[in-house]
Amino acid sequence: MVKTSGSSLIIWLMVPVLLVQLSVSIDAQSRAALPGAREEAKIRQDWLKARLDQVLPALMRKHGVDMWLVICREYNEDPVFRSLVSPTVFAARRRTILVFHDRGATAGIDRLALGGGSNGGLYTVYRDPQVENRELWGEGQWALLRKLIEERQPRRIAINVSPTHAFSDGLTAAEYERLVAALGPQVSARLVRHEELALEYIETRGPAMLPHYRQMMKVVHQIIARAFSAEVIRPGRTTNQDVVWWMRQTVQDLGLGTWFQPTVRVQRRGSTIPGNLAEDEPVVIERGDVLHCDFGIVALGLATDTQHMGYVLREGETDAPEGIRRALLATNRMQDILVERIRPGRTGNEVLLDAIETMKAEKINGTFYTHPIGENGHGAGPLLGLRDRQKAIPGRGDVRIIPQSWFSIELGARTPIPEWGGQELFVGQEEDGAIDEQGRVAWVLSRQTRYHLVK
Repeated sequence: MVKTSGSSLIIWLMVPVLLVQLSVSIDAQSRAALPGAREEAKIRQDWLKARLDQVLPALMRKHGVDMWLVICREYNEDPVFRSLVSPTVFAARRRTILVFHDRGATAGIDRLALGGGSNGGLYTVYRDPQVENRELWGEGQWALLRKLIEERQPRRIAINVSPTHAFSDGLTAAEYERLVAALGPQVSARLVRHEELALEYIETRGPAMLPHYRQMMKVVHQIIARAFSAEVIRPGRTTNQDVVWWMRQTVQDLGLGTWFQPTVRVQRRGSTIPGNLAEDEPVVIERGDVLHCDFGIVALGLATDTQHMGYVLREGETDAPEGIRRALLATNRMQDILVERIRPGRTGNEVLLDAIETMKAEKINGTFYTHPIGENGHGAGPLLGLRDRQKAIPGRGDVRIIPQSWFSIELGARTPIPEWGGQELFVGQEEDGAIDEQGRVAWVLSRQTRYHLVK
């Protein structure tokens, strides 16, 4: 039930005991449901087990790593830490050292925790009676790690240090100094600053995640559809900031999270700032305006990222003018160009430059700025362009695309509108796509091909 008072809207929700039912659809027959807290924890724990059992061993062997150390302190956790522990673990608890040791194809990967718990039986809590009486969180913890490495004798020990990728740079300078001091020069010589291991582990999405992520996308699309409708917008009265705050309140009332705050931009004929008529300052929405939103939610430890367009109908109109509709089709064509070129094994830069060449040949004035997505909105993996850099991106663009990864296909184009006297209209589009195990790319849910219409 929605009550309105001026431009403020209050959403009343009924929350069953065992399952939070998210009713965010426009009509009563369209519903989106996400699991409650207990069920969510179980689902995410199952995802974690599958990643540790299947993804991690393959990656360690792919990159020739015998042992991987993930070392972090409470509230200064390594970016990969959250992808390695149970969803109910809130922090590293003083210091946690996770050790992954490959004992071969038959014996498999030992998963050991020096500090912290077993994460529901997924790790062996490593202790030693000779070390137990010493301060486990201080020198005793480092002594225990040194003893473990001396027993196992790994040849290549991966650590998370990278000048290029934040996701692979989680070992702090102080902890690195303690590690080297504890191991001594001979063992420390086996340490390898490895970028790809943490990066690809975070980037890889298990098949079981996709149905839940698709459900999240349904929620996102339905919230946007309501935001860009007469339910929320009253032309001549409602501002873009009213719409933003309605979206923020809806997300909060649904028990979801955000990784960035939504924006709503207004474009209209004769505006002095084409493509960005007030994003932060309130602008009253009028008939004939074109609307753009950027919106993302967080649920089940996953993030979404979506940009859609809306049009406020003038009196007597049933659709947006043809020129405005064509502007949206130009970005749809850009989506096709990019998706056709995203293939495992290619670098982000290769895909970007190939797509730009085709786009220019088709005389589209566009920009590609696509990024990986998953547990982070701007996720681990290769970049395919930046808003202000439409050329190869050293380092982050040189990463190769891998199967079982997700991308937020983000792009935009500026198109002259005949009905606006040739004034350019910016159309920004963003939809999440998934690459499966065979390297095929598909939209997680669907893409926008028609404007949301405000009557």
